[in-house]
Amino acid sequence: MAPTPADLAGRRVLLHVSGSIAAYKAGEIVTLLRKRGAEVRVAMTHAATRFVSAMTFQSLSGHAVAADPWEPGEGGVAAHGMAHLGLGGWAEVQVVAPASADLIARLALGLADDAVTATALASTAPLLLAPAMETRMWEHPATRANLATLRARGAAVVGPLAGRLASGDEGMGRMAEPAEVVEACAALLGAASAVLAGRRLLVTAGGTREPVDPVRYLGNRSSGRMGNALAAEALGLGASVTLVTTLPPPSAHPRLDVVEVATAAEMLDAVGDALPGADVLVMAAAVADWRPAEPSERKLKKGDTGLRLDLVPTADILLAVRDRAVELGVMVVGFAAETDDLLDNARAKLERKGLELIVANDVAVGMGGEENAVTILGREGVVAEVTRAPKPAVARRVLEIIAARWEARTAG
Repeated sequence: MAPTPADLAGRRVLLHVSGSIAAYKAGEIVTLLRKRGAEVRVAMTHAATRFVSAMTFQSLSGHAVAADPWEPGEGGVAAHGMAHLGLGGWAEVQVVAPASADLIARLALGLADDAVTATALASTAPLLLAPAMETRMWEHPATRANLATLRARGAAVVGPLAGRLASGDEGMGRMAEPAEVVEACAALLGAASAVLAGRRLLVTAGGTREPVDPVRYLGNRSSGRMGNALAAEALGLGASVTLVTTLPPPSAHPRLDVVEVATAAEMLDAVGDALPGADVLVMAAAVADWRPAEPSERKLKKGDTGLRLDLVPTADILLAVRDRAVELGVMVVGFAAETDDLLDNARAKLERKGLELIVANDVAVGMGGEENAVTILGREGVVAEVTRAPKPAVARRVLEIIAARWEARTAG
């Protein structure tokens, strides 16, 4: 067995534990982090102590546990007199695992009513959330809004997964496995395997918008989340990214270049300009298949009689750039969003457009939502199946396969 890497040696990780049946898994997170050399401190909500005792985490971490924001901390940590201030300043990264719906809501509101929320509010360290809750709670608009608020502030999220829940039901809401949480934590600390380091990815995202008149356009239900997730996860894996998008991009990053476009023609031009120097083109955008032949220069009125739109095909971006990509040695990865005959249609597209890989997903599962489930195909057949999960998790798996493919290509 390979030795455990000590790539987190000396790194300071603050683990927040909330009241969830998944709290028992947090002990394994502490153990795995310490095996990789990290120093770990633990803060618990009052509800968390009903599932796992503070003594358990004290034994595993080797440090007293913060369960009351008014208790003084250990020497050196509580330099400001109260444990939550000391811990907040000490941490290099904060990991919330499990992150219950209640704790996510309180963090989004900026409350400071227990050891966890007070410490989080007093810290500027990056925040990683590992949600764990019943499916209906996970899918509730309030939970989604609270997570969106935290993401907008820079928080990262790992999981949840589909599986058996505390109620005995099967569904989305199971906390990510401890090893996955630790890897996500390592990525935030810059210690994860940078499998795309030195590579430049060209990623397209969003649905193109073909003008009908100055107000209206032909478009689709693409949210752009999958393309944005691919860009964000690629940055986390060490790549430089050019993102050609029709929608607001992820947060600014020194290795991210953003080109904003609207139509298929504009996207084709942007991809063509960025192709030299790219190693991989990932065409995740939902490009409209048709556009109005002659968009109106004035707003069309409801009372206009005899309104008819003559449609013509838009540019096929993959076909248009394929030959040049081959000349430049760029790996081309496409997406196929289908309503029926998913694999057959994806294989046909892969062959017709000469792709290295194609990522196939059912429109009913992936388009417009926050989750996806995909099948990745190469010319040899199915390469991998990624079960339903949040789009960042799906994006990471897709990128890991791309990285392995690139390594095999260059080795050969």
